[in-house]
Amino acid sequence: MTIKDVARHAQVSIASVSRVLNRTGVVSEPTRQRVLHAAQHLRYTPHEAARSLITRRTRTVGVLLPDMHGEYFSELIRGIDRAARLSGLQLLVSSSHGDASEAALVLRSMHGRVDGVLIMSPYAEARKLIDAVPATLPVVLLNTPDETSRAATFMIDDFGGAKAMVEHLRSVGYRRIAHIAGPDSNFEARERLRGFHAALGPAEAGKALVIPGSFTEESGQAAGRQIAAATPRPDAVFAANDMMAIGCMLALTELGLRVPQDVALAGFDDIPIARFVSPPLTTVRAQTTELGRQALEELARAIDSPGEIRHPTHTLATTLVMRTSCPGPGHVARIVATEPARNAEQFNGKNTRVLSGTR
Repeated sequence: MTIKDVARHAQVSIASVSRVLNRTGVVSEPTRQRVLHAAQHLRYTPHEAARSLITRRTRTVGVLLPDMHGEYFSELIRGIDRAARLSGLQLLVSSSHGDASEAALVLRSMHGRVDGVLIMSPYAEARKLIDAVPATLPVVLLNTPDETSRAATFMIDDFGGAKAMVEHLRSVGYRRIAHIAGPDSNFEARERLRGFHAALGPAEAGKALVIPGSFTEESGQAAGRQIAAATPRPDAVFAANDMMAIGCMLALTELGLRVPQDVALAGFDDIPIARFVSPPLTTVRAQTTELGRQALEELARAIDSPGEIRHPTHTLATTLVMRTSCPGPGHVARIVATEPARNAEQFNGKNTRVLSGTR
């Protein structure tokens, strides 16, 4: 069935059918109802490729992620998808697996198929990725620093969140704090390592145990074995993400060490599973779903207002979520009491206390 069939069945012009189905222009209510009834009766579905030739819009946005495995990315996509639905947009999602050349190839394959792109590629330079996108195509970056100032950028405060967590660990009495780092080539991992070092200070940072990881449970488990064998053994561990923290917890438990009695443990992201492991994981809450939502809304605005030039950088704040993998309730109460303006307190269930992260 074509738009001509719908017009014939509804006894209106093709232009009237187009106005009704595209929700443009003024059409009387009786005409609108006749067109909708005819389209339903004939089971008419607009041909999106033909429609895009006329409107020059696909109503689709591309999303390029470094990976799509794990709860972090499912939360990110959930935020993007919710905002896309509210904006009447569909998603075309792909992954680069951390490879810059593959990321550029994926972006080129989206030419003509999307109205804009969201790019998260903390492993690659933004300049190389943006060069693979037509100059007229709106771009929004996620956790990817932009030296070109062409794209709006949305970032989690990785440095501030990591620094706040390590400062908290020190404030409750931990002195031998180890760090399970993310990949050296990853921007987020470098920022979290920088926050770890800043909280310790130059003298202590040089002596601190830093174990490389890959943001996976397996790398966290391997790091946990190294921590258990270290002499002297760290009394606390800050992992660059929750997945590595959970892997570390498993290794320590398998080797007969107790969390937190023998080794306190903290992560980063606050993925949903973090509250359900035993003991529940202390972590830095990154607003992952909110990051996706805000980035998509900015992209939708850029698509609808192509003449408006606005390339801001947005940094989303983090919060410390204190659970039982890192004890010290008396110390936590002292922090809240002495710094109420910086540490707004909320309660999130029996084993959870939330403190706002600070830079």
